[in-house]
Amino acid sequence: MGQDLIRYDVLAQEALRGVIRKVLSEVAKTGLPGEHHFFITFLTSAPGVRISSRLREKYPELMTIVVQHQFWDLQVTEASFEVGLSFSDIPERLLVPFSAIRGFYDPAVNFELEFDVQGAVAANGQTEPQEPASAPTQLMTPSAIPGPAARKGKDAAKAEKSAGEDDGDEADRKDAEVVSLDAFRKKT
Repeated sequence: MGQDLIRYDVLAQEALRGVIRKVLSEVAKTGLPGEHHFFITFLTSAPGVRISSRLREKYPELMTIVVQHQFWDLQVTEASFEVGLSFSDIPERLLVPFSAIRGFYDPAVNFELEFDVQGAVAANGQTEPQEPASAPTQLMTPSAIPGPAARKGKDAAKAEKSAGEDDGDEADRKDAEVVSLDAFRKKT
């Protein structure tokens, strides 16, 4: 097998981050539609992340935020999003570059994306990753994700503690399902 000089893996992750950018842009304009809400996990030490020192102390590696009922001033640019959230009744303003996002989950429709942040950091020319290297991250397709009832307790726990801790989360996940695009094409 030849060497991937095009870096399809990086291009695919950038395209999927574009999905998050588009969704957050629409929410910034019109608000959350229906029952949609988002769990967004990001590297707190990634370049460009802006959070308070209090939150950085509490979440030195990864942090999961919930964009649902109590958020304000959501602003989305090409490279990042900024949002106001309350943590223990203390309002905070967070700025998160899309390149720092590790995971995105919308339990209303059971849709999840995961990103290999270390691979993206290496591809962008940085010589040292922001956190220790780990096993390759799988991109989960919506059909391969456990149902909302199974995830609800896990997501609430992730939001309360640093997602960087090993909580056995990977063991609970199913393998990703590969779907052929031919399955969705019209037969002529």
